[in-house]
Amino acid sequence: MLNQTNNNLIVSASPHIRDMESIPKIMWGVVLSLIPAGIAGVFVFGYYCFYVVFLSCITAVVTEIFILSLRKLPVLNTIKDGSAVVTGILLAYTLPPGVPWYVPVVGSFFAIAIVKHAFGGLGNNIWNPALASRAFLQVAYPVIINSDWRTLEQHGAGKLFHNIAKVDADGKLVDAITRATPLAKEAGADMYNFAQLFVGNIPGCIGETSAIALLLGGAYLIYKRYIKWYVPACYIATVFIMVLILPSKAETAWAKNPFYHIFAGGLLLGAFFMATDMVTTPLTKKGLIIFAAGAGMLTVLIRFYSGYPEGVCYAILLMNTATPLIDRFTKPRLYGAKLRKGTECKKG
Repeated sequence: MLNQTNNNLIVSASPHIRDMESIPKIMWGVVLSLIPAGIAGVFVFGYYCFYVVFLSCITAVVTEIFILSLRKLPVLNTIKDGSAVVTGILLAYTLPPGVPWYVPVVGSFFAIAIVKHAFGGLGNNIWNPALASRAFLQVAYPVIINSDWRTLEQHGAGKLFHNIAKVDADGKLVDAITRATPLAKEAGADMYNFAQLFVGNIPGCIGETSAIALLLGGAYLIYKRYIKWYVPACYIATVFIMVLILPSKAETAWAKNPFYHIFAGGLLLGAFFMATDMVTTPLTKKGLIIFAAGAGMLTVLIRFYSGYPEGVCYAILLMNTATPLIDRFTKPRLYGAKLRKGTECKKG
């Protein structure tokens, strides 16, 4: 009930569901769960990754403050909720390790100002801000986003430990050698073993290569009940099944290996941290399962039949777009469950 005199919301004395969780607590819990993947990225690709993550986060927070000030909304409490920091980290994790400094800056500004606040701010955006910004950067800087893939021996801690000098095809000394991503579809593309995929010693984006780091972070979110376990499980299971039953046009040895599809690329990052976004995913359990299954099917279809090697980003964005429709057809009946048989009211 709204008090017309001072516009305060008055909560009446009725049964209410109380929960100790809050948006800031959940968001900072997500930040904590993302730390292992960030550490793995810095170890594999070098300390420049930390710089990329820092730029992405600070730009997201500054943009949030700027937009809130323009909208004449409270700044301090909104910044404390941690949502801008989560967006900054997730965006940085989807970028190659050698991107120029302006790419995370432009991407974070776009994510907060356009994807989030243009639709009304936290809780009103249609698409996941980090993924929508990643798709924007893919179009705006295609050469940068699709190049400079590195490995542990080429640029990260392995270079420090082993002091291995790298030479290109002409025998010239170089700092790093550009290589194809693990999901490259060209014939003869590198295929990495599962030890490399699990630890993260493979080319890829900053926060998506180490399967063990992402699984640890995802397990923490499930343990804290910040995400529903069946969403990543359904997403991953759908990818597994679709890889087995669909024919692939890719000319690589890994094309029909479902485990390779799960551990390579951005599937684990997307399944645990983006397909579980509370704002851009359905409200009901049935809706979440449909969402996850749809994202899994689209991921495999894009990987198998498009010219783009990865499918997680666009798959989740497409399902974000379908979320209002899913909610419409999966909303529960009024007052909850259906009536038991024999309890219907009879006429007369």
